[in-house]
Amino acid sequence: MKLEASEYARRRQQLMAQMSDNSIAIIPSAPVHVRNRDVEYLFRQDSDFYYLSGFDEEHSVLVLIPGREHGEYVLFCQEKIKQQEIWTGRRVGPEAAPDVLGADDAFPITDIDDILPGLIEGTDKIYANLGVSPDFDRQLMGWVNHIKAQVRNGSHPPREFSGLDHLLHEMRLIKSEAEIVLMQRAADISAAAHCRAMQMVQPGMFEYQLDAELMRTFMAAGSRWPAYPSIVGSGENGCILHYTRNDAPIQDGDLILIDAGCELDYYASDITRTFPANGRFSAEQKALYNLVLDAQYAALDWIKAGNHWNDPHDAAVTVLVEGLLALGLLSGDVDELLESGEYRRFYMHKTGHWLGMDVHDVGEYRIDGAPRLLENGMVMTVEPGLYVAPDDETVEARWRGIGIRIEDDVVVRPDGCDVLTAGVPKTVEEIEALMQGGMQGQLTD
Repeated sequence: MKLEASEYARRRQQLMAQMSDNSIAIIPSAPVHVRNRDVEYLFRQDSDFYYLSGFDEEHSVLVLIPGREHGEYVLFCQEKIKQQEIWTGRRVGPEAAPDVLGADDAFPITDIDDILPGLIEGTDKIYANLGVSPDFDRQLMGWVNHIKAQVRNGSHPPREFSGLDHLLHEMRLIKSEAEIVLMQRAADISAAAHCRAMQMVQPGMFEYQLDAELMRTFMAAGSRWPAYPSIVGSGENGCILHYTRNDAPIQDGDLILIDAGCELDYYASDITRTFPANGRFSAEQKALYNLVLDAQYAALDWIKAGNHWNDPHDAAVTVLVEGLLALGLLSGDVDELLESGEYRRFYMHKTGHWLGMDVHDVGEYRIDGAPRLLENGMVMTVEPGLYVAPDDETVEARWRGIGIRIEDDVVVRPDGCDVLTAGVPKTVEEIEALMQGGMQGQLTD
């Protein structure tokens, strides 16, 4: 499932319309990273580069020059060399890039030192994300310095550098309907994976075996890989926010917190569910779980265009503090606890983040120092949680070591939000019913 070429062309035109007169934008592909010795990590394209090109080859540079007579979109990429393709796979090549990728001009990446300085020369401003790749920064400054050295011969070096991220990342923050369709499909795949994990779990399994069930579902449905390292935390491991070892045995009576989502054509999904290993919540687990669920419902009620970014978080925190007071895990006055932040020993993170091509997607959360307003087409997560540390002696032992998070992906709309991840159950009754059905099926196989 991929976006149409017209979507990438529209983005390039939208970006160039915001650029200054007589300017140039230069965006390199992601670098190749070595895993160990001569083994490389699987290549994943830079999100900004892919957002503008739909091109997933390494060793490439994308150049946009608004108003250029011979074409505004220039691409440098690897040549098609048969002997190399035998070892590393097929390439598009500069000859086919105009037809395949919509480039106006395409050149071999090996010729970039000869050609790109000539494209830069005469412009007033360079748009680039400096500081992301030191190696490319040095290469870019080398081209600029080469032009500066020719000033006495009439060369015109650029006078200004400008960050590209503000323009581009604000574009990425508002999703098109085509992007939302793709993200819905990613969410559906991830929802199916979470359901499978709930149905397959058995006390005595290892966390990584559930991780394998997630990966199996992702790949079987067309996703190449997860959007981030999956978290499969059983028991006390559910209290570790970014737990990714996933190597502990699952005990009867444990809660299992799974935070996992697939990536589909460079778009992420991000779901968290918490469920009992044996298919039944204990009284304490159920009480804290329902409190987190109530907090999520309260947050969802505040997600609509025109509300502030922090409104859902504030609503969730208020519900959590009131509930912790009622259960005896906190004592005092609601307003004082909210002001002091004492609740943060049980809930130490925000209630959501932007979601898109990156799981923690780009875009500012504050504008001129104030929380920004939500807009139609923004996609965000909603993920309140509670984590009672196993060594917290300020609470009764029956609460210790319980970690719970419930996370969904939503699209901001004018009158509310669309929940992309509704395909995976989240009430106690729904989870227990799904798990009992799955466990019974395993016992009779």
